[in-house]
Amino acid sequence: MISIDTGLHPKDLAGRIERLWELSDAKLQAMEDRYDAAQGSPVFTVRGQYTTRGWTEWTQGFQFGSMLLHFDATGESKWLERGRQQTVQVMAPHLTHFGVHDHGFNNVSTYGNLLRLMGEGRIPADEWERCFYELALKCSGAVQARRWTRIRTGGYIHSFNGPHSLFADTIRSLRAVAMGHRLGHVLMDENDRAVSLLERFVEHTRATATYSVYYGEGRDSYDIRGRVAHESVFNVTDGNYRCPNSQQGYSPFSTWTRGLAWIMCGYAEELEFLSTLRDEELAAFCGRQELESMMLKAACASCDFYIEHSPTDGIPYWDTGAPGLARLGDYLNRPAEPYNDHEPVDSSAAAIGVQGLLRLGRYLERKGQAAEGRRYWQAGLTVLKTLFDEPYLSTATDHQGLLLHSVYHRPNGWDHIPEGRKVPCGESSMWGDYHAREVALYVQRLIESRPYLTFWGA
Repeated sequence: MISIDTGLHPKDLAGRIERLWELSDAKLQAMEDRYDAAQGSPVFTVRGQYTTRGWTEWTQGFQFGSMLLHFDATGESKWLERGRQQTVQVMAPHLTHFGVHDHGFNNVSTYGNLLRLMGEGRIPADEWERCFYELALKCSGAVQARRWTRIRTGGYIHSFNGPHSLFADTIRSLRAVAMGHRLGHVLMDENDRAVSLLERFVEHTRATATYSVYYGEGRDSYDIRGRVAHESVFNVTDGNYRCPNSQQGYSPFSTWTRGLAWIMCGYAEELEFLSTLRDEELAAFCGRQELESMMLKAACASCDFYIEHSPTDGIPYWDTGAPGLARLGDYLNRPAEPYNDHEPVDSSAAAIGVQGLLRLGRYLERKGQAAEGRRYWQAGLTVLKTLFDEPYLSTATDHQGLLLHSVYHRPNGWDHIPEGRKVPCGESSMWGDYHAREVALYVQRLIESRPYLTFWGA
């Protein structure tokens, strides 16, 4: 269980964040100098060098989005120009990619960050450029929303596995649909039927909260409050739920911690987004109170589970049911051990999940629940204190990654195991590096009293 430091303040992390950006610049430059784009999108490092792993091209937006986040934090214009150039030249196929659920990862991280920077006055306002970013995000949101499976209780955006498959990951990527709605767009379907992007947003959040997150209410024999199933499987013929599953976790009945982190971050962020919508918009979908209650229940349960099932320093192992954990003894009552011989940690889950802790904490405080919010807020700062220092912050000049000890796909054996070691360690991932930068920017803005960081911007 995380040993929460109740005395930490954002400003206490200022030195660590400044160091992170210094390292970030060198890592981005190393990628620019040495990564061969012809091999595809960079995914994770092997022996400190970024390489690819063909599955879906879901990480390219994190590559160029990292440049834009770095500019936002430091003002270094070369990364704005490079990020903008690569977004225009490379990202167009992602806008109309009908085969994936990952639109929020690729397109909000690039086009979305650029639109946000313009809206905040960080880059010059240009009407045609703004319209270009808006059109891209409208297309992306509609394409993501079109990937729809109807079930008896509503519907969901199905994963690249097919119509039967609801992924926990998509709850964070759903920001693409949210942006499309915010920009006034709709999905035009057969017979010129206009489909509300807000309706698809609401239905997906409801389906994920219902089937991906557990609440200790006796749903099955392994119903522990806050546990998350990576994949939920449905019978597409009659719309009935069939069973939990896991693609990247150990089992359907344990919790893959990066899937947990997507839930934590996604629902906390969507609660913030919900607060920007008018009551009239939400009236058709059971109203604000019911929607907020549903999202808050999922956010609190998942964040509580993370706090209770992570080691004392807040860095989780890759899956809470991984069989080698039994050989680690009382592993939850001491700091995580990234160099152990039995099961890997996953720092990328921490980088994603910590944003959920922080955003949920602030959300609850603003709702008048200061005591409840403070627990999540302080837990988030505690995790960041660990994450933004060795052995997780990558300081070696010959390593292209920013955040060490990230894991991609343990069941498939895709992650590099260094010579002399028994489990993966010491490597980075594009999503882990991006989210480390994003949460660093989030906290930095609070320290500097700059506008609060949201995906939709000012």
